[in-house]
Amino acid sequence: MLRKLLTLMAALCTAVGIAVLLPTASAGAAPACVGAWSSGSVYTGGMTASYNGHNWYAKWWTQNERPGTTDVWRDEGVCGTDGGGGTPDPSGFVVSEAQFNQMFPNRNPFYTYAGLTAALKSYPAFATTGGETVKRQEAAAFLANVSHETGGLVHIVEQNTANYPHYCDATQPYGCPAGQAAYYGRGPIQLSWNFNYKAAGEALGIDLLNNPWRVEREPAVAMMTGLWYWNTQNGPGTMTAHNAMVNGAGFGQTIRSINGSLECDGRNPAQVQSRVAKYQQFTQILGVPTGANLYC
Repeated sequence: MLRKLLTLMAALCTAVGIAVLLPTASAGAAPACVGAWSSGSVYTGGMTASYNGHNWYAKWWTQNERPGTTDVWRDEGVCGTDGGGGTPDPSGFVVSEAQFNQMFPNRNPFYTYAGLTAALKSYPAFATTGGETVKRQEAAAFLANVSHETGGLVHIVEQNTANYPHYCDATQPYGCPAGQAAYYGRGPIQLSWNFNYKAAGEALGIDLLNNPWRVEREPAVAMMTGLWYWNTQNGPGTMTAHNAMVNGAGFGQTIRSINGSLECDGRNPAQVQSRVAKYQQFTQILGVPTGANLYC
């Protein structure tokens, strides 16, 4: 209404030769995203929620009516991903620090948002490929698998110490210079085996074969190893988890790439369901649909 009045005043002033400068839309960042829409929440008229990169305004009472698919929601436009602070996150990551904290309320202080965003530089295609929905789906998929592997970013190292000596493949020509029991699971994807430490270290420019402990001592290095596996390794699957998400194969194929030989094809449906449930939760926080093919 105010802008209409200003436009009318401008027209009148122009008619008598008076120049008027109308306010223009800010060239800066989009407004902050409000709290993410939840299918289980009740919204009354006037309440707001963010979904799929937009803020939405509830015109009247609603529950489980997805924004954009029903007239009850009014689209308030594109919003930023700063988690409510009004300033876009400087990392450019599609998951804000507030959303990260919401996903991992009980996380170990070792796993920092700063460590995650610093690690993103190693794999710039991660969560930046495709449209906004695909970017957020990939971020949710990675973090859901990470959550499953670490008990909600609680565990830094593998909990079953009896397994530690088993991760040395002595047939490799470089052996296990850090010790037979040094290559146990660490970090967000629980990197294990001497050959994986060697390959990850070479890809990242870090000597992890001789110093695997860096993965449990440096938050950014830990996250880098998780992103290394996600973006470059097929594992027991036929594609990387990154390609599974950006090419539309679906979340189920990320499970197959990470632990398919032990979980997929009916081997451990409870573990698969645990990963899927976390992915569903995280996509809801990020305001995007899950997409198809959730199971493996």
